[in-house]
Amino acid sequence: MSKSSKGDGDGRPVGSHGPVTDPFDALPELAPLRTAALAADWTATDAFFAALDSVDKVSFAVGVLADIEGTEGYLERAAAELPGEPLPRTLLAERYIRIGWGIRSRARAQHVSREQFDQFHAWLRKAEHLLIEVCAEHPSYAPAWTARLLTARGLELGQSEARRRYDRLAAHHPHQFRGQSQLLQQLCPKWSGSWEAAHSFAQECTQAAPGGSHAGILVAEAHLEHGLDETLSKANQYLRDVSVRDDLRSAAEASVLHPDYRRDFHWIVGHSAFALAFSIGGHAKDAARHFAALGDTASESYWEYLHNWKTWFANYRAAALATV
Repeated sequence: MSKSSKGDGDGRPVGSHGPVTDPFDALPELAPLRTAALAADWTATDAFFAALDSVDKVSFAVGVLADIEGTEGYLERAAAELPGEPLPRTLLAERYIRIGWGIRSRARAQHVSREQFDQFHAWLRKAEHLLIEVCAEHPSYAPAWTARLLTARGLELGQSEARRRYDRLAAHHPHQFRGQSQLLQQLCPKWSGSWEAAHSFAQECTQAAPGGSHAGILVAEAHLEHGLDETLSKANQYLRDVSVRDDLRSAAEASVLHPDYRRDFHWIVGHSAFALAFSIGGHAKDAARHFAALGDTASESYWEYLHNWKTWFANYRAAALATV
C-alpha cells in the first residue's frame, strides 16, 4: 500500500493532537545542528558532526539535515571552499537527493509524470557526481556510500549495483543501520526485488549483529513493507500470523528491547516500527512496551502508510497501554 493509499479499519477517532515527529524536536541533542543549518553556519555544522561518536549517528544526522529546506546554498559554498573534505559534498549530495525526491513524490511510479521523473533524475545525477568523487577519495566514508544507495534506487541502477554499493559500505561498517535500511527498500518488490530477498536480508543482518544493535529493526521494517503493500485489511491478516508475531518478538528482543541496547538517534524509528507492526497485527500487549518507550514521540516513516495516521497512533497506543 503506497503512502498515498487510504487505509481503513475499525479504529475510532480520538482527536487531532498527535505525537512529536520532527526529529529535531523529538531528539533534543539534534537541536544544535538545526540551529547551525538555519544560520548557514558551516563551522558549527562541522563541529556538530565532529562531536558525534558513531557512524550510525553521523549517517542519521546527514539524513535529517537534508530535510531542511534552503540549506543547499551554504552547503554548496562549503563544498567549494573545502574541496578535499568529504562531509560538505556528502551533505550537499543528500540535499540534492531530497530535492529530487520531493519533485518525484513518494507515489508509485505509475502516478509520477515524465516531467517529474526527468527533474528527479537530474537532481540525483548531480548528487551522484559528488558522491562518486567522495567515494573514490575516501573509500571507507560511510555517509557517502549510504547516499549512493539512495541514488542507485532512484536512478534505477538495479539490484546488483545496489548490492555492490552496500557491500563496499559493509566492508568497512558491517552494521551501519541506515545503509541496511536503504538496501532493504531496494530489495522489496516495488523496487524490482522480492519478499524472499527482503526478509532474508533482514534476518541475515540481525543474526550477524551483536545483541542490542539496530539490526533487528530491519525485521519489523520488512514485515511492515510486506503487510502494507496492499490494503490495511490484508496487513491485519498478514501481521496477525503467529509466525510473523514471533519473528517480530525475537527481533525486538535482539534490538530495542535487548539489555545492551543504547539509545541513539535511531531509537524512535525502531520503537515506532515495532509498535506499528504489533498494533496492526492485533498484538496490543506486545506493542505496549514500544509505546511506553516512545512516550509522546513517533517516527512518521511507516505510520504515514496509514491515512489519518495520528488517529490510528492514538487508538493503537490507548489499546496497547490498556493491557499494562
